Amino acid sequence: MAKVLILDQSKSVRNILRERLEYEGFSTEATENEKEASDMCAKIPFDVILSDTACKVPDAGIPFIALSTETSIDSAVRAVRNGAQDFLTKPIDMNHLLQSIQRTIENPPAVAAPAAPTAAPGVRRSRRARPAQAEPIIGDSPEIDRVRRLIDRVAPSEARVLITGENGTGKELVARRLHAGSARAAGPFVEVNCAAIPSELIESELFGHERGAFTSAIKQRKGKFEQADGGTLFMDEIGDMSPAAQAKVLRALQERRISRVGSDKDIEVDVRVVAATNKDLREEIRRGNFREDLYHRIGVIVVRVPALREHAADIPLLTDHFIRLISAEYGLAPKPIDPEAVAALQAMPWSGNVRELRNVVERLLILSDGRITAADVKAYCN
Repeated sequence: MAKVLILDQSKSVRNILRERLEYEGFSTEATENEKEASDMCAKIPFDVILSDTACKVPDAGIPFIALSTETSIDSAVRAVRNGAQDFLTKPIDMNHLLQSIQRTIENPPAVAAPAAPTAAPGVRRSRRARPAQAEPIIGDSPEIDRVRRLIDRVAPSEARVLITGENGTGKELVARRLHAGSARAAGPFVEVNCAAIPSELIESELFGHERGAFTSAIKQRKGKFEQADGGTLFMDEIGDMSPAAQAKVLRALQERRISRVGSDKDIEVDVRVVAATNKDLREEIRRGNFREDLYHRIGVIVVRVPALREHAADIPLLTDHFIRLISAEYGLAPKPIDPEAVAALQAMPWSGNVRELRNVVERLLILSDGRITAADVKAYCN
């Protein structure tokens, strides 16, 4: 899980960015104080900093994206000269921001600035590549065992899979395991969040465009379908796509070919589509918001990922897993956790599911003393 530090003097900007980025699966911290930001960077291996140009970015060897209310070219030039990987103007276009964060994480600076001398060992390992193999699905409850067995049976096939479940349950993890267990495992795994792309850009994002197809199309661009050729295309939050985009995706699935925006040439693609949604698509069909024919195309196999409250018995295993994982990321020895603290975690409602649990464990590791106690859970998790 990528870590993002938000440094901005506006509380509303910090709150909006945190809410959206955590919804997208990022781990975030936020502050308006430059000294506090520097202290955080000495303790937490951030992947990227989002900094208002009015603030001084910590000299911690972490790439940053400049955010500014100024729209002049001079402002952008100054930001880049000061080391910014990108320059975005306020109000922030979230789609552009997400793309910028992804580019920054995947293509960090060739030479990072020296680490601050107060940094803990291992903290500067902030740019982490995605593992080649899918992460394990943690849990031994009947609910999770059922999901694992279904994945193992379906993965080797070419069947399209629809993954359903609430936000934060681990739908992307299921998609990656489906890809890793398939004959396409050596091919690309390409993901697209349909909810994060404006309706007017979704066609270009999925199918690509030719140079000059529209005003900002300054060069030819391959879409996600072409990028995933020979592998798996993971279409997250597919229930949020516009009707027009749904029709084009249906055609691509039926004919196994696409055409870029601005071109009349068809391109054959060999892609296995795995889709995910937190919506009830049958209800969306009833309301006229989702095409029934597309539903039947993407939902040959339906894998439902249970909410964390439905398999709370797995919380001790998940907590132990996250303690070891996050401690390794921070370069620290894992902290022990009291049984009473685990019981307190099991009693929580977990509206954010496994994603929320991971964030809570990370918070407890940072804020607790030598061990994690029930008092820590009460103090930092309510």
